[in-house]
Amino acid sequence: MENDKIVIIDARCFIVLEKIGALPLLNKLYLQVVTTTEIAAEYKEDLPTWITIQNVINRDLIKTFQNIVDLGESSAIALANEINHSFIVIDDLQARKFASSLGLNVKGTIGVLLEAKQNEVIQTIKPYLDKIQKTNFRISDYLIVKILESAGEI
Repeated sequence: MENDKIVIIDARCFIVLEKIGALPLLNKLYLQVVTTTEIAAEYKEDLPTWITIQNVINRDLIKTFQNIVDLGESSAIALANEINHSFIVIDDLQARKFASSLGLNVKGTIGVLLEAKQNEVIQTIKPYLDKIQKTNFRISDYLIVKILESAGEI
């Protein structure tokens, strides 16, 4: 379990987890859940008190990263550059590739759900995938099969 880690969460992850009733999983899985003021504003809902909202110190880094990814992702990636021993949860493929190219540890919302299953925080991942499919978050049928296989559910 990554419960000794500080994780930085992008807005899309918050949105998806909230839509499927799984936002509390972050608090159960990780020591500290952090986001930026930009992401909190993008999320537009009140975040739980266990989520830390932190400003990025190097504002120029955000501006530089915005040439590649959007403001929220830029702020998350910039913050991940400032916090030691962290990883970042981003779902946008371009942003994930960019963050990885900077040497950051990256996972997506599905990776969080898989980790929850692997650490017995949830019993099965399939009900969460079923709920996700009812949102505007798209997962291919092929990927669903791979996720269920990884989770030992098929």
